[in-house]
Amino acid sequence: MSLLRPRDVLDHIHDITPEFLAGRGLRGLLLDLDNTLIPYGSYEERADVMGWAAELRRAGIRLYLLSNATSRRARFWVEKLGFEGVGMAGKPNPRAFRRALETLGLPAWQVGMVGDQLFTDVLGGNLAGMHTILVRPLTVNALPHTRVTRRLERTVLRRYGHDWKP
Repeated sequence: MSLLRPRDVLDHIHDITPEFLAGRGLRGLLLDLDNTLIPYGSYEERADVMGWAAELRRAGIRLYLLSNATSRRARFWVEKLGFEGVGMAGKPNPRAFRRALETLGLPAWQVGMVGDQLFTDVLGGNLAGMHTILVRPLTVNALPHTRVTRRLERTVLRRYGHDWKP
């Protein structure tokens, strides 16, 4: 079960600041897209997310989008956000995480994986030896498999002492 345990559990990406990252020795972030940065399925620009990403980049934090969303959707957001990334990444497969780390040019222990799902983002990040950060999902996803997964996530999170609904 420890592979499903995030190192940090936060309410929102805005809780991740340059100071937060420096305190953990992190110089880069792999970022999930749907329900982490942008509500699931949305193409609406979010000035708050753009500003947050720009602030981190100004502080020297390297960013990379690692998403299981379609390649087309990921490309759209990579262009808007102004940093590299891929869609259809195949999370939690550690190969996707290793490729992203190579692109960032940083070792796994200096990179955080930020996402809203235990079974893709946290599991994959932990398998790759990264610092994992779970954030509360931005929206409730109506996909049947996601509803089932969220129930399992709540059970695992309670076991680790976190009693919020993902």
